Amino acid sequence: MEYRIEHDSMGEVKVPADRYWAAQTQRSHQNFKIGVGIETMPREITHAFGILKKAAAIANHALRPERMTEEKLSAISAACDEVISGQLNDHFPLVVWQTGSGTQSNMNANEVIANRGNEIAGKKLLHPNDDINMSQSSNDTFPTAMHISAVLAIEEKVLPAIDRLVETFLRLEEENEGIVKSGRTHLQDATPIRFSQEISGWRASLQKDKKLLLLALTDLKELALGGTAVGTGLNAPKGFDEAVAKAVSELTGKDFATAPNKFHALTSKGELVFAHGALKALAADLMKIANDVRWLASGPRDGLGEIFIPENEPGSSIMPGKVNPTQCEAMTMVAVQVMGNDVAVGMAASQGNFELNVFMPVCIYNFLQSVRLLAEGMVSFNDNCLVGIKANREKMHHNLHNSLMLVTALNPYIGYENAAKTAKKAYKENISLKEACVALGFLTEEKFDEVFHPEQMA
Repeated sequence: MEYRIEHDSMGEVKVPADRYWAAQTQRSHQNFKIGVGIETMPREITHAFGILKKAAAIANHALRPERMTEEKLSAISAACDEVISGQLNDHFPLVVWQTGSGTQSNMNANEVIANRGNEIAGKKLLHPNDDINMSQSSNDTFPTAMHISAVLAIEEKVLPAIDRLVETFLRLEEENEGIVKSGRTHLQDATPIRFSQEISGWRASLQKDKKLLLLALTDLKELALGGTAVGTGLNAPKGFDEAVAKAVSELTGKDFATAPNKFHALTSKGELVFAHGALKALAADLMKIANDVRWLASGPRDGLGEIFIPENEPGSSIMPGKVNPTQCEAMTMVAVQVMGNDVAVGMAASQGNFELNVFMPVCIYNFLQSVRLLAEGMVSFNDNCLVGIKANREKMHHNLHNSLMLVTALNPYIGYENAAKTAKKAYKENISLKEACVALGFLTEEKFDEVFHPEQMA
């Protein structure tokens, strides 16, 4: 491998000749060999750095045109566009497990954009610190990248995936409107419910989760950029914070704003905790829905068997013909991971000391993993399972009319205690509710038939 010599304030460093990064990135690459190739800084963060560095250059050009010239802005913008598109991903090798401020990832972006910008300009035009990092600090750029990446990931991945599931459930509600089945509470038989009503509960839960996420997005759109090292804005020109937030908004099409208190923005990660709480709520509801689906599909003969789900792959290496609810299992495992990530996000956010939080990389790593897993998990769950749900009407009818909890319909006519005696006798002697009620002398056969209509109980 060929190398070139780069230098920083600590001296000279050998860097692979075909890479745009420089000395500080190389030092981190050598000093933090933890999870290399597996747990690199999320690409969403790399993408966000491309956006914020371009926005910073635009703001600096407006406020400091003598330092951020048109020529420099042009070269930086072109290089940033390549970062944003993912063309330069191979030049961002650093792992999550580095400095807790994300300083080395900030410098990685500065060095790559400077070297690529110089290549585009055809001369030594840009300096990583003086130009790409102008009016900034790692302490305000990394939390800004966190918020940008979180907003984009939620709006572009999670919300569309939720909408996809909601659309499927709306269709299933309509298709199953007339079907009445046994309800269940405590995993025990309960009073009847329409299958469409059961599905509507799944759908409404997801719609509520979407509302919670939209609520969380409001504060996530506040950016720390402009606070520089400790929140005072040292070395940033007046108005830089507002100008750079406006530029980020224009580049992303999202309504970002500058954080009103930069001392809070640099040290607190409460907005990410709140947003991840909404992701956890979504995970909890998806866990419930996936469990409902696999319970209802259990069998096919010795379980509930009230719905059919797609048969996607063989389910056993030893039992021929076995098919398992694998999409449900994948969805529930995703939910478990997200719930675990919530602990990591909360713990990381609690580690703000004085003017800076130094657990930021692990915080956003877990946050973005949750977003990615939930979005992809929902799409897979929808496309490979939910869209193919079919009601087993015969089994639903059988279970409904075999349920002892239909006795609830008799409460107004024979009273709670007599209804309980009827249910217990029917269960003990394995006879119908009608037979038990008549045998106990509570109602005649004719009266029982007159008042007992399970389908109307829903």
